[in-house]
Amino acid sequence: MAAFSANSRSLFDYPKYWAECFGPAPFLPMSRAEMDQLGWDSCDVILVTGDAYVDHPSFGMAVIGRVLESQGYRVGILSQPDWRNKEAFRILGKPNLYFGVTAGNMDSMINRYTADRRLRHDDAYTAGDEGGKRPDRAVTVYTQKCREVFSDVPVVVGGIEASLRRLAHYDYWSESVKRSVLMDSTADILLYGNAERAMVELTHRMANGENIRDITDLRGSAFLCRDIPQGWSEIDSTSVDQPGRVERQKNPYEGAHPSDCDDAKDIRIKADKAQAEAAPEVEAKPLSIIPDTQAIKTDPSTTYIRMPSFDQVVNDPVLYAHADRIFHRETNPGNARPLVQNQGRNDIWVNPPPIPLETEELDWVFEQPYKRVPHPSYGESKIPAYDMIRFSVNIMRGCFGGCTFCSITEHEGRIIQSRSEQSILDEVEKIRDLTPGFTGVISDLGGPTANMYRLNCKDKKIEETCRRPSCVYPSICVNLETDHKHTTQLYRKARKLEGVKKVVVASGLRYDLAVKDPEYVKELVTHHVGGYLKIAPEHSEDGPLTKMMKPGMGSYYEFKEMFERFSKEAGKKQYLIPYFISAHPGATNEDMMSLGLWLKNNDFRVDQVQNFYPSPMASATTMYYTEKNPLKPLGRNNDEKIFSAKTKEQRTLHKAFLRYHDPDNWPMLRKALRRMGRADLIGSGASFLVPGESRREKEVQRRESRKPRAQSRSSRSAPRRRK
Repeated sequence: MAAFSANSRSLFDYPKYWAECFGPAPFLPMSRAEMDQLGWDSCDVILVTGDAYVDHPSFGMAVIGRVLESQGYRVGILSQPDWRNKEAFRILGKPNLYFGVTAGNMDSMINRYTADRRLRHDDAYTAGDEGGKRPDRAVTVYTQKCREVFSDVPVVVGGIEASLRRLAHYDYWSESVKRSVLMDSTADILLYGNAERAMVELTHRMANGENIRDITDLRGSAFLCRDIPQGWSEIDSTSVDQPGRVERQKNPYEGAHPSDCDDAKDIRIKADKAQAEAAPEVEAKPLSIIPDTQAIKTDPSTTYIRMPSFDQVVNDPVLYAHADRIFHRETNPGNARPLVQNQGRNDIWVNPPPIPLETEELDWVFEQPYKRVPHPSYGESKIPAYDMIRFSVNIMRGCFGGCTFCSITEHEGRIIQSRSEQSILDEVEKIRDLTPGFTGVISDLGGPTANMYRLNCKDKKIEETCRRPSCVYPSICVNLETDHKHTTQLYRKARKLEGVKKVVVASGLRYDLAVKDPEYVKELVTHHVGGYLKIAPEHSEDGPLTKMMKPGMGSYYEFKEMFERFSKEAGKKQYLIPYFISAHPGATNEDMMSLGLWLKNNDFRVDQVQNFYPSPMASATTMYYTEKNPLKPLGRNNDEKIFSAKTKEQRTLHKAFLRYHDPDNWPMLRKALRRMGRADLIGSGASFLVPGESRREKEVQRRESRKPRAQSRSSRSAPRRRK
């Protein structure tokens, strides 16, 4: 296994593959007839996706396909193939290099089931909004079908479903800890995150004759590893998260811990050198063990972190939470080390994250010859996800917020990758000129977070050494750029383009960042709000907010004041719509009651409520499963136990508190409030949460209480006759 360098090749550095002579396809072919029209006898790469094929830069398979096409490869797409019929995987023939498999833009399980595990009957990424067009656990099913039809063709898996399952993870739908998706799918390699750089390098190396199983130094990849090669040194994960010498045993938490380990200054590890030198050696391993005192300073090109094994995290909630803590500390491309986790006969080896794309590279990705419409085979059928984004522009990638319930950081990373202003403006003009139905309104200029465009660390060296999971929690880092001038300037130029009547900002907004730049807030509120602006405080109470890594309500009130003041100055009647999560780990019944009161006092009547959804590898999911807090140093005697609403009754009650105004919820809320000793909140008037029972309800209750208790047959005993 070769060591990898922190410096990755540019997307522009590779010589084009010979098939470049065919030129770009109008649409990437989905049938043999389309291949014939293009003059292709075969595809070099076939991408298998759980989404309908929309040739637009908001759809992952279109991006990967067009990027590989630009490198000279012939790329075909199998969109939503019938997994029950293996012939559906033969339509385009046998690929020359590999199958690339993804579940689509969404995790197939989240796409198919609600937070309460109820089956959905719609699918926004399918023509006609039809549910059931992709299998559960699509990455695994599609990969196995590819193996079945062409057993000798390598399979590469990627996309968000694979990304979030690259290591052992809690699976909400089976209520169990599952192995890496590499184990279940039998794929050759997994590429996580936005994988353009890794996919381009992998494809060129395979085209040059390298065996996929020998490509082990690719950043942003994970693969099965039977033997650790010579030249690598191992760090036990407990050395990273605990000071002093750690006995090589299952329990890594008997002893003191560093205060927090959330900042670079907290990562200093103190230990006795004599004890470190006396640490037992690892038998039958051709590697060296790094002493605890040096673990934090190691070279990621020659050292890796040994995480607790699958068997350990399955049987020990503390070790599962510890693994989560280590995983989230090793996400910075500048200092992350490979992670290794044993899963039976094999180890899973996860290389550090890919180097983020430079602005010129990201521009190039978005400027490929996308048709910006669905494939013609769908006819007039509507694809809701496309209708939602067809007039929007993605201006950046990544998120440094670190919200524990969100998967963006685990997938895209926390370093912001931004497009150039000119590239964005050019795309607005393409929408104006090429997208059918454009009426002059750009529906969104945004991304994972609308106002993180070009907000990066002020110092590159600090950025490359930082291990904070969030740049804005518990407070905004002093090294973070918070001046929104580039975003403000972009908004002004976009709305001045000919043919553009209005530019709306609809992506999520980080309001605690926005208030640092009142000029930006004024620009946003005056020109770019379509009557309503949605923001996400998520909760009103400090307990749940600390588990979410979200700011307190002080930032919300500060932003609300600005929003209302600037709306009034602009002569506009606009509304701020807050979003909240129910049943999040750390939220007790009392917390949900307080949030319900907050909503009523502020005259909010929430129509739709999102119950917490435990997605794989999110820190909040770890809290839900283990009832431990991976945001703090862990210990066997740690008294903090995180409450999570898990039963149907608990989750329904938490949702009911947010819909206090719904009469259907009043009986449940009254019962809960009396049980909590808060019957004082039942009654008529502004100070009460729910009204008392009506006369009719009271009469029904009286009748029910007067009914004699029916005796069960088993309790009735007739006297026996004597014979």
